[in-house]
Amino acid sequence: MTTRADSKRRIVLPTAQPGDVFDINDDGNGRFTIIRLTPPAPKSKLTQEQCLKAIAAAPLQQKMNWVELRKLTREL
Repeated sequence: MTTRADSKRRIVLPTAQPGDVFDINDDGNGRFTIIRLTPPAPKSKLTQEQCLKAIAAAPLQQKMNWVELRKLTREL
């Protein structure tokens, strides 16, 4: 099968689906290798219980105190 590039240098792959990702390698001799990449499986979402445990284990804390913050943000 042959195909022709359009004015925007695109070609159509008959088995490609919207959202597919491909790796295109040019060997320098006018030959290209196109490899379809398989996306990683999506991570499972945390349950509410797991989320609450994570928040309790690592609460958000400021990296500087208010005095240091005032010195950086106020003109004296």
